[in-house]
Amino acid sequence: MCRDMKMLITGGAGFIGTNAALYFHNLGYQIAIVDNLSRVGVEHNIDYLKKHIEPLEIIISEVQDTTSYGEELSQSDVILHLAGQTAVTISIQDPLHDFNNNLFAGMKLLETIRVENPGAIVIYASTNKVYGDLRHHRYHKEEKSAQYRDTTCPQGIDEDEPLSFISPYGCSKGALDQYFLDYARTFNLATVVFRQSCIYGPFQQGVEDQGWVAHFAKLIMDNQSIRVFGDGYQVRDLLYVNDLLSAYSSAIDNISCCRGRAFNIGGGLSNAYSVINVLHLLEQEFSIKIDIDYKSSRIGDQLSFISANTSIKERLGWQPTTPFRTGIKHLLSWQKPFLIAN
Repeated sequence: MCRDMKMLITGGAGFIGTNAALYFHNLGYQIAIVDNLSRVGVEHNIDYLKKHIEPLEIIISEVQDTTSYGEELSQSDVILHLAGQTAVTISIQDPLHDFNNNLFAGMKLLETIRVENPGAIVIYASTNKVYGDLRHHRYHKEEKSAQYRDTTCPQGIDEDEPLSFISPYGCSKGALDQYFLDYARTFNLATVVFRQSCIYGPFQQGVEDQGWVAHFAKLIMDNQSIRVFGDGYQVRDLLYVNDLLSAYSSAIDNISCCRGRAFNIGGGLSNAYSVINVLHLLEQEFSIKIDIDYKSSRIGDQLSFISANTSIKERLGWQPTTPFRTGIKHLLSWQKPFLIAN
């Protein structure tokens, strides 16, 4: 596929968006980003992008205000929809805000694409939260390894897992997930949905409700205690951001075999760590003992989520290539000078 193409990235000043802009710029794409600049730290990401991408179009706008970036939208060959409200807790505190920023904004974007640019390739960053809390699975609590093992799906969860929308966040992300798939069926749009597990890497500011690995590392560097919800044995498969972007790129290049499909994507079994496992690894990295404050579990929390990655491997030949122990060093090498400077 010709790399001299235009790409529009919503949420382009965020963590994944910043990495995506740099990644696809290096592949020869002309980059335009749309962002409302509401997230903490995005102004630093914008400054970095301005220095490293030329030319770069930056549109400061809400996603739902598609008229403000209509020309860029109509002329883009590829659209990455990464913008949105990202926290379960915030969705519970303000469900209408979550609805407007996820489902309404996403639908406005999708419908505008249908009318103005139906030939575009469209990638939607969904979430593993579309599967709910997975409490119907059976789990074995392994004290020695400090983690829950999902005995229902020991090789990981695939796309046959029933959808279950828990929390307003699960509802807004899950409903939009289904709209993106339906627009491929009903209107023949070239949409692809990625149900993403825990993504981490450089440019991730890390807050308690989103980007927990970066959040923990930031607290440790600031000599603060760590608050853990639940017993810390919850397991997640951790995926380095550039591995995610290579999957996006492969989907774009092979759109004929993946349009209208949803892919579970994560670090897989080889990159599955419990919260406690990650904290122990960080203790080794910083040569300190971490003070942990345990709190009750939160609504919608999954005891374990590991993506099987079988469908995306079969369709696109993709699999993660960055071990978490390597990826975490990349994250920390970015975080340390950033936090010192700010």
